[in-house]
Amino acid sequence: MKVVILAGGYGTRISEETSVRPKPMVEIGGRPILWHIMRTYAMHGHTDFVILAGYKAEFIKNYFMNYARINSDFTINTKTGEVLWSNNDLEDWNVTVLDTGVETMTGGRIKRAREVIGNERFLLTYGDGVTDLDINALIEHHDKAGNMATLTAVTQPGRFGALGLENNNTHVRAFREKGATDGGLINGGYFVCEPGVYDLIEGDDTVWEDAPIEQMVELGKLGSFHHKGYWQNMDTLRDKNVLEKLWASGNAPWKA
Repeated sequence: MKVVILAGGYGTRISEETSVRPKPMVEIGGRPILWHIMRTYAMHGHTDFVILAGYKAEFIKNYFMNYARINSDFTINTKTGEVLWSNNDLEDWNVTVLDTGVETMTGGRIKRAREVIGNERFLLTYGDGVTDLDINALIEHHDKAGNMATLTAVTQPGRFGALGLENNNTHVRAFREKGATDGGLINGGYFVCEPGVYDLIEGDDTVWEDAPIEQMVELGKLGSFHHKGYWQNMDTLRDKNVLEKLWASGNAPWKA
């Protein structure tokens, strides 16, 4: 099953970093947050990635094109150019980087990737949030419910709009609950999606979180998996600093 990561936005709330690089390439502990997200999936056996780039896509392309060089030691013969790699204990990942356009919205990016993803179920998340989520438990939950998509509901106080859930917390009845108080459950990303979601996306201007999600809610086909563990996005410089301190402590919850 392919893991699709939305990595094309401008990241304007953390412009101190994103003026020079795309948000998913902002580093936590010397590694892009994108790498941390991919590592979480890989720990659960999912290593086939499709990265939907846009803004400053060349940074993401260059990172993976030069991944071995960046993350390994080597010996080079300056006459022949022969390179011998050492300390080359690298991740065994398949990575497809798609430049889906600078102005394309989240839904449009997903639809553009259809030819690569194929007519099969896929995993989907944003390129700015880390978690200790059990990915396979999420998939198992999705299997049992038979929904078109399942999102991960997480607890996060503050600026986010809370989800309105059914009493059993397994289905979404409102994507943005009006008048919800701080501390409610929010959309933490980390979706499981069936290929039928493509039919809900009109084109490049479609925002995934608007019409497609709302239509699934109306159809009763948007499931919810309540993750009670750690989740944190990197929306601002303050968020980045929180994640940096956790990683430096050696006790980052999303670290294996």
